Parts: sequence; structure tokens; C-alpha cells
Amino acid sequence: MKPFDYVRADTVTRATAAYAARPGAHYLGGGTNLVDLMKLGVEEPAALVDVTRLPLDTVEELPGGGLRVGATVRNSDLAAHPAVRERYPALSQALLAGASGQLRNTATTGGNLLQRTRCPYFQDTAKPCNKREPGSGCGALDGVHRDHAVLGHSAHCIATHPSDMAVALAALDAEVELYGPDGARSLPAAGFHRLPGDRPERDTELRPGELVTAVVLPAATAGLPSLYRKARDRASYAFALASVAAVLRVQDGVVAHAGIAFGALAHRPWRARRAEEALRGAAPTEAAFEHAVDVELSAARPLRDNAYKVPLARGIALDVLTRLAAPARS
Repeated sequence: MKPFDYVRADTVTRATAAYAARPGAHYLGGGTNLVDLMKLGVEEPAALVDVTRLPLDTVEELPGGGLRVGATVRNSDLAAHPAVRERYPALSQALLAGASGQLRNTATTGGNLLQRTRCPYFQDTAKPCNKREPGSGCGALDGVHRDHAVLGHSAHCIATHPSDMAVALAALDAEVELYGPDGARSLPAAGFHRLPGDRPERDTELRPGELVTAVVLPAATAGLPSLYRKARDRASYAFALASVAAVLRVQDGVVAHAGIAFGALAHRPWRARRAEEALRGAAPTEAAFEHAVDVELSAARPLRDNAYKVPLARGIALDVLTRLAAPARS
């Protein structure tokens, strides 16, 4: 057991001040990922700043039909919230697919975004991992990488991001609100996480000491048909092999808006911008969906053991888009 300081903060400003005063500190939400990594020796924080008592545990109505979700709202509460289920069904579906009921009752919105990869080379301190120990190498490249990235990876890291919720947030054009030493700011959910490049130890665009305070679900995608689907090795709370979240608006016989994101294919939720552009203004036909998805997945660079992910993701995406378009085509 490695000793560490523990601070329970009651305001956002006190939380960030406590973090700044303790080099090597980590913020602690539900702890469903961080505490596990501490047990494995992957994370060794000098201090934990407990943010679960901050006044960030509500879902707030915004003008026009959007929602602001506090960072400490539990995943189970968010998935069951009537406004989320009605206006953003893909988000509720993603949360329910993401973990067991026990974990959802503990895990928080902010913590879900900040969870780290489940790559076994990252979680095993006896193995090389550039994400855990920069410069040590990527053991997965020539090792076991069936579950690893096919999009956006680099020679330094081929890990995938594990969150289901983050995939839905990316497709729904959500924003992530932050507070840190330089004050408040926000980032698009689709740009919150990073590709590995030559700095795989950096999962997100967070600045030092910044705290996730909320996620904003925009009015623009409220009430639009949306869907999340996930393929996994077993139906009982396994991490995704590939997943898709999509929101689709068909107007006057053509696609007026499409938001598509893939999960488990990259170091971050992969917003399918090329597919969206290909669909904009097109009739919602099977041929149009196939063309758009193929345009996006043409960028895939599968590894020795995970080429199956490309046709798997393709099939899920086509199924999701076809289901979303069905009411407009009937």
C-alpha cells in the first residue's frame, strides 16, 4: 500500500486549489477505474481530491430543449433520466450497454469520460507501454492486439478508448465544460480525447489541473432519432469490439443532418466526418449508407489480428443508419 493524501472538496474552486497545491494529485469521482489502476500499480497518485460532494450532481434543463449534465451525475441516473431517454436515446442506450448496474450506480459522468484504456499491456506494469511509461515501447504492436485500434493509431500506441458514453456524446455534438487554473472553458465532446501520435500518455485535451464540471447536450440534436449499438464477445457487460452511435434527420426525402461516431476502433471516439459529408443531401438509401460508411472506413489500417473490426463496424453502422431512416422511408 502506497500512502497518499485525501482531500474532500465542497466547491469547484476549492477542488482545483487542492489539486494545484499537491503535485501528483488526481481527482476522484466514483473511482471505478482509478482505484482499480491504483491496485494494479499503474496509477500512484500522491493525493486524491474527492469531487463527489461538489454541487455537480443534477441534470439541468436549458433553453430550447438542451440539457446540462453535472459531472458527478451517476451513470445509472443519467441513463434513466426521462429527458435523456426521450431526447437523446443513443446516450441512454450507450450507458446501459457500458457496465453492470452496480458500476453504473457508482460511476460518474466526468469519470466515464476520463477512464483509461483497458489495454492489457497498459494494465500490466511488467510489460512495455508508452502510455504508462513513455519511451518504453508498445508491447501490443507485436503482441496480442485483437481488441486494438484500426483507425488513427501510431507506432507509439494502438490502444482504444473504452467508453460507450463518450461515443454517443460525440455523435450528438455534446460539449464538455471544464474549470481549471485559467478559469472555465468548453470543448466539443468529439475533440475532447486525443489520438496517440507521439504522446500516447495524454488521453485528452485537458490542461493541467482542469476538472470536468459538466456535459452539455445541445438543443440542436434533442429529439432527433438516435441509436447506439455495440458488438462484444459476450452480452454481459463486456467492452466493445466495435460500436456505433448515430443521429439522423431526414427532411424532404434527403439526409439533412447526420452525426456518426465509432467506438473501440481508435484511441478516441471516432467521429465519422467523411461519412457524414457523403450523406448530407443524399437520399437515405442502402446504397448511400454503404458508400458513406465505406468512405469513412477506407482510412482503416488494421493490424495482424484485428482486421475483422472493419467489416464488423461496417455492418453495425449500416444496421444503425437503416433503422434510423426506416420511419422516413415508410
